[in-house]
Amino acid sequence: MASTDVWLPIPPEEIGGLPAAFRYVHWDGAEEFPADPADCVFYVVPYLKGEAVAVRPLEHMPKVRVVQTLTAGVDHVEPAVPKLPPGTLLCNARGVHDASTAELALALALASLRGVPDFVRAQDAGRWEPCFRPALADRTALIVGYGAIGAAIEERLVPFEVGRVHRVARTARSAPRGPVHTLADLPGLLPEADVVFLVTPLTEATRRLVDAGFLARMKDGALLVNVARGAVVDTGALLAELESGRLRAALDVTDPEPLPAGHPLWKAPGTLITPHVGGPTSAFRPRAERLVRSQLELFAAGERPRNVVATA
Repeated sequence: MASTDVWLPIPPEEIGGLPAAFRYVHWDGAEEFPADPADCVFYVVPYLKGEAVAVRPLEHMPKVRVVQTLTAGVDHVEPAVPKLPPGTLLCNARGVHDASTAELALALALASLRGVPDFVRAQDAGRWEPCFRPALADRTALIVGYGAIGAAIEERLVPFEVGRVHRVARTARSAPRGPVHTLADLPGLLPEADVVFLVTPLTEATRRLVDAGFLARMKDGALLVNVARGAVVDTGALLAELESGRLRAALDVTDPEPLPAGHPLWKAPGTLITPHVGGPTSAFRPRAERLVRSQLELFAAGERPRNVVATA
């Protein structure tokens, strides 16, 4: 009998409308496997359980045809792709995190610009400290990594009356709201930007993309918002700019991560840090379930799933 097991990190009975063609196995990273991984043909990676958990069953899955992450980035699984059976597809969760991550990107930008962390500290101390702060209105924004999440950030920027938005991605193209530039155009775009949003995936091309040279091209007082991956930024170079007071940063991701106690980023001037919470919100579950259902429907019909980012 042909293998038909599908491993899900969400209990299958909680996802309505799954194709009847498969046997569903619930595994969310527990030490013991709930079934023989050799029978798995479609593996949905546990969410936010780390690389070790994500790849652990893969070496025991000789019949797997699709590996589906529930994250937009796949850097925690991609190193295992060369060892997968030939033709196995690695798919990301494009579309699942657009709303949540874009919300957080805007929240971080607004909180940092308007001084919300300082007001919270003043409230804790019972101090009334009004001050003048920059607005997001009339500012120039630069979105580095203009995919689905980058576009969602721009849609949320529009009602705040930003002055201009520049878009950068791996390849140049036209988007509904304007042209998309390539990474090669960054040197000319960075000096104009008041707020730089990092949304790019972590690849060899983007690792340490935000280095000392990148940061030096940013204008005095500019804000760096990172909702991508910590390793996109050279932490040492960023710390030098923050400690000088020339730049500010709002970071949902860091390198290293988790950020250890006592790390200088925690107390760097002008820095707001959240603990990698761009995705895990109430918006995640219904979108993740829709993605899994639609991908399995395509797979059951013998069609190619969406969001393929790599092939073994």
